[in-house]
Amino acid sequence: MFFASAVLADGLRVATFNTELSRKGPGLLLRDILKGDDPQVEAILRKLGEVDADVVALQGIDYDLDLLTLKALTDAMRSLGVDYPFIYAAPPNAGLMTGQDLDGDGKLAGPGDAQGYGRFFGQGSMAVISRYPILKERVIDHSGLLWRNLPDALLPETDAGPFPGPAAQAIQRLHAHGAWVVPIKHPGLGRVDILTFHASPPVFDGPEDRNGRRNHDEIRFWSLFMAGAFGPAPDSRFVLMGDANVDPSRGDGIAAAIKALLADTRIQDPLPDRPTVNWTQTGPMRVDYVLPSGDWSVLDAGVTPPDPVASRHQLVWIDLKPPP
Repeated sequence: MFFASAVLADGLRVATFNTELSRKGPGLLLRDILKGDDPQVEAILRKLGEVDADVVALQGIDYDLDLLTLKALTDAMRSLGVDYPFIYAAPPNAGLMTGQDLDGDGKLAGPGDAQGYGRFFGQGSMAVISRYPILKERVIDHSGLLWRNLPDALLPETDAGPFPGPAAQAIQRLHAHGAWVVPIKHPGLGRVDILTFHASPPVFDGPEDRNGRRNHDEIRFWSLFMAGAFGPAPDSRFVLMGDANVDPSRGDGIAAAIKALLADTRIQDPLPDRPTVNWTQTGPMRVDYVLPSGDWSVLDAGVTPPDPVASRHQLVWIDLKPPP
């Protein structure tokens, strides 16, 4: 089954999808895409082809400096008749080693000691693929923001003081993967900003709740961004989308930030309470979001059916156009 395309002179279909395509070493995902017979890759391609969005924010795809992996994926899409001639990815925090013990396990150079968890640089990173031109020279990348520089940062502490220590907190970036503002040039609508991110999972830590606090602040960043705390507030139509890795009412995360974001009148939430993942440990949860600014009309929205061969996450899509 293929969805009707949202391609209209004044309309836009956007989507977010955590593909979980990441592999255990650099170059392995590129290898699997080029083979042409990997079951997971084929399932991801089918899912993207069925929805046929104009712009897709991807998570869980390994990064390389020449974007060979991302180009191979879009080449494979083109062979199915869905063309994304414009792509964007930037050097991520995932796997960016620091020389510090960032996770407090007493060891150095582990995957938790990178700016974002990763066994190698770029593991499980982000990308944007688009049917329309990406204004790369106008991209704003907030991935280098230090966590301690977020206003009222919820930095982890223990009875001994800052966790895991002052030196680590002095260099720790906020975003596990990245936080981008990616402008798209739509032929009928003009500039549309895609705000995208992939937050830390709020688990896999200790009583200091480092990951839970970081997840909270990664999400709160976007509320502050929309308020103009990191430069001018958005002044054109935008869509905030990505994997927040937290449900507003279920799971172990600190839900205050995602609840505040979803209640923000500057954005809309067309799919409240719709689960987007079904983890064995937790059951159905909503962690993937597409949140358009308030100056859009939402024509339709949905979450694709689960496909465990592709990803534990489901693809979330929305059809938008300006109000009449």
